[in-house]
Amino acid sequence: MNLLHTLHVPPGDGPFPTVIALHGWGAGAHDLLGLAPFLAGERVLTLCPQGRTRLSIGPGAEGYGWFPLERGRPPEARAFHKASRELRAFVDAACERYPIDRRRTVALGFSQGGLMAIDLALRAADRFAGLVVLSSWMPEILAANLPETAAQKGFPVLLVHGTEDPQVEIARARESRPIFERFGVDLTYHEFAMGHEIRSDALTAIVRWLQEKVLDRP
Repeated sequence: MNLLHTLHVPPGDGPFPTVIALHGWGAGAHDLLGLAPFLAGERVLTLCPQGRTRLSIGPGAEGYGWFPLERGRPPEARAFHKASRELRAFVDAACERYPIDRRRTVALGFSQGGLMAIDLALRAADRFAGLVVLSSWMPEILAANLPETAAQKGFPVLLVHGTEDPQVEIARARESRPIFERFGVDLTYHEFAMGHEIRSDALTAIVRWLQEKVLDRP
């Protein structure tokens, strides 16, 4: 497989409902794996790939991103699409290797990983059961590059953001709402009094949405 990754596989043979969790800037493959114990009583396979872009996050410490990032600027199109192609190839290979139920697979992304998750899920909404976007936003440059398809109509999307986020201002999330709605998705939006993070009340909302929109669906 083309990307380093971590995963949590529930007991049993599967196939299992799956969350493909995409980390933010400066994190890595282990960053979101801690969500696994909270997702439907560990009944969900949690798969966490790692971006290829390396960056220094302090003396002797290294983190990763999906594509080079400059604060306050939209992603550079060529680098973003290269990373997106690599991620799609990884997901295809993972579905062959691991007991993933493609009818109940959700793309989840935090911060920069949210942009990757948006492109992954909305570009092929017929292959996913939902999309979770955390502390992130939908840039117009990304929306303009996404094809509009029939599978996007009514597609479940959860957008969660902190009102005190110093990294990705809450205004970006609010501005993203009408952009998502242009695609006809079934959008659920939550704001919480938090920074650039996932607090317990936000996690509760994520788990509830996942249960209602994905796990309880026939």
